Amino acid sequence: MSTVRGVRERARIEVTAAIKDEARRRLAAEGAAKLSLRAVARELGMVSSALYRYFPSRDELLTALIIDAYDSLGSAAETADAASVTAGAPPRARWSEVCAAIRVWALAHPHEYALVYGSPVPGYSAPADTIGPASRAANVLIGIARSAHRGRGLALPPLPVALRPEAERMARDFAEGLPPEVVAALVAAWAQLVGLVSCELFGQFERVVEERDAFFGHAVAQLAHTVGLRPV
Repeated sequence: MSTVRGVRERARIEVTAAIKDEARRRLAAEGAAKLSLRAVARELGMVSSALYRYFPSRDELLTALIIDAYDSLGSAAETADAASVTAGAPPRARWSEVCAAIRVWALAHPHEYALVYGSPVPGYSAPADTIGPASRAANVLIGIARSAHRGRGLALPPLPVALRPEAERMARDFAEGLPPEVVAALVAAWAQLVGLVSCELFGQFERVVEERDAFFGHAVAQLAHTVGLRPV
């Protein structure tokens, strides 16, 4: 009996993967707003009712794709940081390596990046189970700031008095142990990092920035400075 369950489970995993792969192809061809379960089923030679046993709605399929994208990006960031730590890199170098890995992932997966950081999909609201995967890449950068804080320390960025309560709230919510000044700067740096990658990926740098690698490296070094990471 367990053998039968094992075969069924493997078959379910394979079909689920095939559905998501086809959905990603349709994202690339038509965009998330036009994703259709019927179209995915048709391309796979399935009847719609069979596909609904795996993903009962378009939104559930979108959620699975979004979680996969966030997890893939998070894994790329975590792998880059682990390699930097193994090599004995200081926090500022770790920061640059992780930011570079995020950019490389985005350029290699433009449609998945657009799904999670592009325009919202009309009629779709991401559920709470996307929050953990969505936090993985940013948490790597928060971890680098924590390492620096425990080591040589951080050069505290300026923080307006009016913003301090909000910065303290953010620190309590997702960056416990870091100074509020640093947490506010980290949130701003993350937004700017996503903006840098998005501008390159979506064409806003055309006829503006030609030396993209050098420009990105300079920009992320400046972001490291804004969050208080000291130069070596």
